[in-house]
Amino acid sequence: MSLADAHPLIDALAALRPALHNRDFLLTWRQSDDDLRAVLFAAETLEILHRENVSTRVFDGGLAVSNFRDQSTRTRFSFAGAATLLGLSLQELDEARSQIAHGETVRETANMISFAAEVIGIRDDIFLGEGHAYMAEVAAAVDEGFREGVLPQRPAVINLQCDLDHPTQSMADLLHLQRTFGSLDALRGRKLAMTWAYSPSYGKPLSVPQGIIALMTRFGMNVVLAHPPGYDLVPETLEIAARHARDSGGSFARMHDMAEAFRDADIVYPKSWAPFRVMEERTRILRAGQRDKLAALEQQALANNACHKDWECSEEMMAMTANFPLQAEQAPGVRAEGRALYMHCLPADISGVSCPQGEVAASVFERYRLATYREASHKPFIIAAMILLTRFPDAAAVLKRIVQSPRPRR
Repeated sequence: MSLADAHPLIDALAALRPALHNRDFLLTWRQSDDDLRAVLFAAETLEILHRENVSTRVFDGGLAVSNFRDQSTRTRFSFAGAATLLGLSLQELDEARSQIAHGETVRETANMISFAAEVIGIRDDIFLGEGHAYMAEVAAAVDEGFREGVLPQRPAVINLQCDLDHPTQSMADLLHLQRTFGSLDALRGRKLAMTWAYSPSYGKPLSVPQGIIALMTRFGMNVVLAHPPGYDLVPETLEIAARHARDSGGSFARMHDMAEAFRDADIVYPKSWAPFRVMEERTRILRAGQRDKLAALEQQALANNACHKDWECSEEMMAMTANFPLQAEQAPGVRAEGRALYMHCLPADISGVSCPQGEVAASVFERYRLATYREASHKPFIIAAMILLTRFPDAAAVLKRIVQSPRPRR
């Protein structure tokens, strides 16, 4: 791609009517189609500008505040990269070193960190029923602070993963699929298998599979969710996926057979997650302060996982998928001789590499390793696009000015 490729993307962005300015980005299913498409167009434009060594520093000061309440590599550095790309200074909120440790309320903390903040990115995915609620509480607090004149601007709150959704990941995945298959329209009718896969750990969040089924059904895809009995997701997200499939002309099916889900699939996304009921019980135990019961729950969950070690993305599973319709040069990282596109949010549990037995066979992962890196590479630009669209009333005009008068970033 070259700088000239940015012009049609900016024109396409200008034709949309997103409603993101001075708002938050928390759940994809609460955003309009124009909101989602605007993020994709802006992200692609920013990625082109970055690769062409063009500065996209549209802020002359200001903070991007991040609060990671769980461990993170890709999303943490993607948020930092997005802030830097746009000219914001990154400040990480360490709750253990703040007055939160002394009982400071969410309402107070949200305002205290926002005096010069343009965006607050939050990751809170550990406790079912709490992550999204916490983000909504922060959003309400900065709303009040701005409305009452305490804050000079109302910072946007961006969901960097909660208990319900992981929008920066699923949107990066959607951009990866768009690039791989050529367009969003080309995704219609494609079969995507979102399947559980065995892991030697038990507490992986549900937000990635929930985000994938809720978003991809929106674009006319035939999404299959497969998992062993008992490994259910939050019921609300299943209902959302089914509704999106009906509205888009796609389909949404559930099954307990990994092989059947892989059969003739164009895309496979084998990923471990903890059962909905286990995460529900884990949250109840921790809220009650009964940490002595946590070890027993963990052992029971690990024993249940071990009953399903055959849920692995193996060569035999991949052999059942559809022949890939594109050439390797059109879809980097996909073999020209065919088989589905393998996707993962990373890090994957790789059998014989990161663990004795895990989600994916080493030979399968190695074949698609660079493709998964490309998948992950879109996330900084997705986040930067979300920031841009929530902070500027006319993001297309901002990007157009950059393209018309490009300045080198180094």
